[in-house]
Amino acid sequence: MTEAVRIVSMTGFARSQGERGHCALIWELRSVNGRGLDVKLRLPPGLEEIEFTLKEAVAKKLRRGNVSGTLTLKRDNVATIQPDMVALERVKQLAIDLADNIPGALPPRAELLLALPGVMRSVTPQDEGEEEKAALIEEARACFSEALEGLAVARAEEGHKLAGIVLANLKEIETLHEQAHLEASRQPALHRARLTAQVAELLAGAQGVSEERLAQEIALLATKSDVREELDRLSAHISAARSLLTEGGGIGRKFDFLMQEFNREANTLCSKSASTELTNIGLALKAAIEQLREQVQNIE
Repeated sequence: MTEAVRIVSMTGFARSQGERGHCALIWELRSVNGRGLDVKLRLPPGLEEIEFTLKEAVAKKLRRGNVSGTLTLKRDNVATIQPDMVALERVKQLAIDLADNIPGALPPRAELLLALPGVMRSVTPQDEGEEEKAALIEEARACFSEALEGLAVARAEEGHKLAGIVLANLKEIETLHEQAHLEASRQPALHRARLTAQVAELLAGAQGVSEERLAQEIALLATKSDVREELDRLSAHISAARSLLTEGGGIGRKFDFLMQEFNREANTLCSKSASTELTNIGLALKAAIEQLREQVQNIE
């Protein structure tokens, strides 16, 4: 039946890498369960301007969960050597003019010009200007999209595993509900036997209570301890839970509310119980419902 269930978990992790010029980019995204969607991103200095649009992208992809993301930049800080073209042009022209004014002088040689102070300069990645920054931002966005897609896939895979656990919990609750229904049908007879024994003990040889009065008392007790409505509602809640599982999408909030209804019926069942057996079943129901509630907390 798990193939018909479409649960998305709020738990997941994804990582993506990219490269731009002398810089390697690493995005890491994590998500855990949360009441709503809360996104917190850590960006290196200079890239804060893209935070808002990245959060918008998350909101379009995910419905709930506490999402945290970190972008790490690993720069190649080994400086590269580049000619200063303005300085080179100046010294070249000076050398040509000088050679023209010296009879027999050889024309200037390139390697000698490049060796002159100020012609060559070192350039680090941080010095590469606005154009390189724009390219870096573009790569950061692309890597983020890849990581976000990976996070969505991870949450879906985790949801598939979660579906099996939720269905097993529901099956256990269903079994306990059937046991409670069977035990509840015995309660009127238990009331009659208990009340008859109590009356006999109280009167102890005195004139007995009429059968009609005894029947009235039994009917009153049976009404107060009738759990059929609770069991019917519990059955309806189980059906509603199964329908939610096949509905898919953002069912977490609905399921969380439904768990409150599950608890209400189990509590009332225990309070109305007239037998140890039914009380034990009710307590087992409460434990199974709590286990299910813990799993539901992870559903988107």
